[in-house]
Amino acid sequence: MLYGIIPIGKVWRNHRMGLGMKRLFHGAFVLAVAGLISKILSAGYRVPFQNIVGDKGFYIYQQVYPFLGIAASLALYGIPAAVSRLVADRYRSTSPSLRSFYLPIGVFLLGLAVITFALLYMAAPQIAGLMGDTALEKPLQAASFIFLAVPFTSILRGVYQGKQNMTPTAVSQVVEQLVRVGLILAVTFLLVGSGSDLYDIGAKAALASLIGACFGIVILCLYMRKESIISSVEQRLPWAHIIKTILVYGLFICLNYMLLLLLQFADAFTLVSGLLDHGLNLDEAREWKGIYDRGQPLVQLGIVVGSSLALAFVPSITKEQLISEKKAVVHLLHSGWKLSFLLSIAATAGLVALFPLVNELLFKDDVGTYSLQVFTLTIFVCSLTLTTASMLETLGKWKQTAAIIAAGFLLKWFLNEWLVPIYGIMGASLATVITVACILACNMFLLKQHLPEIKLFQLPWKSLFVGLLSMLVAVGLLYVAAVELFHVKTRILLLAYVLFAVMVGALLYGITLIKTGAFNRAELESLPFSKYLLHLEGRKEK
Repeated sequence: MLYGIIPIGKVWRNHRMGLGMKRLFHGAFVLAVAGLISKILSAGYRVPFQNIVGDKGFYIYQQVYPFLGIAASLALYGIPAAVSRLVADRYRSTSPSLRSFYLPIGVFLLGLAVITFALLYMAAPQIAGLMGDTALEKPLQAASFIFLAVPFTSILRGVYQGKQNMTPTAVSQVVEQLVRVGLILAVTFLLVGSGSDLYDIGAKAALASLIGACFGIVILCLYMRKESIISSVEQRLPWAHIIKTILVYGLFICLNYMLLLLLQFADAFTLVSGLLDHGLNLDEAREWKGIYDRGQPLVQLGIVVGSSLALAFVPSITKEQLISEKKAVVHLLHSGWKLSFLLSIAATAGLVALFPLVNELLFKDDVGTYSLQVFTLTIFVCSLTLTTASMLETLGKWKQTAAIIAAGFLLKWFLNEWLVPIYGIMGASLATVITVACILACNMFLLKQHLPEIKLFQLPWKSLFVGLLSMLVAVGLLYVAAVELFHVKTRILLLAYVLFAVMVGALLYGITLIKTGAFNRAELESLPFSKYLLHLEGRKEK
């Protein structure tokens, strides 16, 4: 569950709706919107950033980005989930006290943060050496500071979430991301203009994440003035319980949000050295790593399209609900899987078809197009992986999904070591797709084991085939027109062509699916603009 989305579909909403559930659904919606905004910002800013610093500068930032992303995941998902669990278990009718709750948890988390910061800062020369580029020492040291902010944001977010108030987490998340993105682009633009060293720019970009986190802390503190989350009631928590909940539950939950980050982490340590073995010199290896990283923001945005809406169908259920309402649960899970399949395969096919134009539009040239087209297949496989992981998590199998992701990280590392020296960045693309496909296969096997009633391959294949064919024919004709007839070269004209092709392809695909009956009534009613979708299909909304 990369995006932290809890069910908001009309079907399930109509099922269970007490006052407590209303607040929970409101909070789920707020977090879902905040998560989408943050993901779009996180992916989108890297395109102008690459345009400013070039492929080498982009490579430098992408080498330290996994560390920044891990800290962000801990502060937004893993530790807040563990803290909220402690709050929900012990402080349902009151707020935690400073002495018995905030102090022991704060001391423990701060100790972990200081140790992590110190280890990463001091080991930066060795880590840079393992990455194959000793000049990365300074950017890595700058990235290490972000871990010092994790205890403050995660505790406050966790307490608010434990009290079922998701708004502070959502607002602080968006503000943090806006400040971070704005600072990175502004500082980078100014430093490049002054002729600064690219590694210094990478270090400053990493420090922008710390400043963004500080703004997030300020927002959370402002919310404390509106709603007090500190009580004088003493309810002591055993140290063993605190440590176990944060380290075990928080870590496993965090791993479920870190699939893409872990794949990037493996790339950061293996790709440059693999490219050196492929026959490139260090400067060429840096450039090609930056070219390979062009695919990251596009894949991330594609996954937002392919899985975010689908996850709205995945209900948060209990064992009792699974027994008493099993048919409804299975129906909702299958709807989520089907929607993820249909959206992600279209996003993948469309991007592969348009990638030569997209590459030139966003990154100024079409270098690495074939390898990046293969990398784009990750959108389809990863969207389905995240959807199945979300299903398993809602069934209480979060330990198993985390273990599968950890095994996938090791597989990706091994495949990179094997394939990159032979095929270059094409090998890294293949390694990513194969790894995520293996994770998906494991998730599907686990899901069928625990929920054999779900029919994962019962899909509207005819509608899918007709929809994809109509979309690809339209996009293909527009691509030929752009390249062969009009010889479009300027980025403004490329932008117009790509946007037009995307809109035409998406409309054709969507209309074809609806007209050929790919969705049932309940599914259409749960989608945005359901009134118009029902009218398009020829049904009237009840």
